[in-house]
Amino acid sequence: MHKITRALARLSEYLVAFGPLGLFAVALLDSTFVPLPSSADALMLLLSTARPSWMLLYAFMATSGSAFGCLILYLISRRAGHRALRKFSASKQQRVEELIARYDVAAVLVATLLPPPFPFKVFVVTAGVCRFSLARFMIAIIAGRAFRFLLEGYLAVQYGAQAKELLARYYPWIGLTLALLAIAFFVGRNLLKGKRDVAVEQSQ
Repeated sequence: MHKITRALARLSEYLVAFGPLGLFAVALLDSTFVPLPSSADALMLLLSTARPSWMLLYAFMATSGSAFGCLILYLISRRAGHRALRKFSASKQQRVEELIARYDVAAVLVATLLPPPFPFKVFVVTAGVCRFSLARFMIAIIAGRAFRFLLEGYLAVQYGAQAKELLARYYPWIGLTLALLAIAFFVGRNLLKGKRDVAVEQSQ
């Protein structure tokens, strides 16, 4: 295990040297099966601090890499079926399936926004296994990741090395607030839709 960790650390250091392309690769690998010691979040902060004028490019590459990584994991899980969920406990599988069934795209978006150690990958795998709409899945992934990486880039440009500390302190609250807003929006939309459907039925 120690050898694997060292190899992944060397791979991370190697990819960092490629700037935007390296960030894309780290984000892609981190979103599939290979969690790297230097995460896309850490690399986003590092690169944006070193070259602020490239922040938007870094955010785009990080979002693209993460989205492609999630797409790969989604497609593999969709093909593998419930075998892909074997490493997750039965209770966690059931809970995530219920959340996706109840909140639809909002559940995936919330999972995308919340920071580690939130178990994000179980949502990606479950979405694939349950054959959740690929279009809605990708919209949620891109929207959530874009917000996260743009926020990290902005803080890195504004506060430099202090950005990491600010994110550690405030992002959990930001992510939680956005998650609650996303759920409230989805629930409110469904309630309005239900009322409209009732009104249409009564008028007929």
